[in-house]
Amino acid sequence: MAELPTRQLADGLAAMGIELPAAAQETLLAYAGLLDKWNRAFNLTALRDPKKAVSHHLLDSLAVLPYLRGDTLLDVGSGGGMPGIPLAIARPDLAVTLLDSNSKKTAFLRQAVIELKLANVSVHCGRIEEFRPEQPFASIVSRAFAELADFVRPTRSLLAADGCWLAMKGLIPHDEIARLPSGIVVAETLPLAVPGVDGERHLLILKDGETAAKEGV
Repeated sequence: MAELPTRQLADGLAAMGIELPAAAQETLLAYAGLLDKWNRAFNLTALRDPKKAVSHHLLDSLAVLPYLRGDTLLDVGSGGGMPGIPLAIARPDLAVTLLDSNSKKTAFLRQAVIELKLANVSVHCGRIEEFRPEQPFASIVSRAFAELADFVRPTRSLLAADGCWLAMKGLIPHDEIARLPSGIVVAETLPLAVPGVDGERHLLILKDGETAAKEGV
């Protein structure tokens, strides 16, 4: 990348009410640099403008930080590592698993984990239907991975009993919500304000109906 936009990141975080130490901000920018470098050969993301990396990759990923539940996170269809890697950088206490079926993308993810020294991140290459982790996850996130039903259905057995799904979307997908599997409820629909990102952004927090009922949703 050209000169890394340190001020843009700091100002964006401040606007979002997120406090991160300088070392974490430096690691976030280093990740953006790696993403830009590898994207030229591996097509990790459709966004080619490095000037938008801070807003559309880093800040957009970190917008879900306040809504994470527990200390384990599965990022489904992680692609170039979003939102999982920025969240892992912001929360070193969070055990993050990045899952993608594309071997070139997971090769990048593994290299990024090594270069950024992210001890709290693991990478798995394979289909979500074939993923068999040792423990369920407190939070499962996707960033425009698939339709809601296709996100929830294969990950239902991977969610902890009191966990939640975090689906990052643009406009509220009313049609997708109507097609959710039986027993899954939308607990919250939250607008996300991301500095530098035009257009609507929303986070849908989904829960199993029994969990939602216990929590009074």
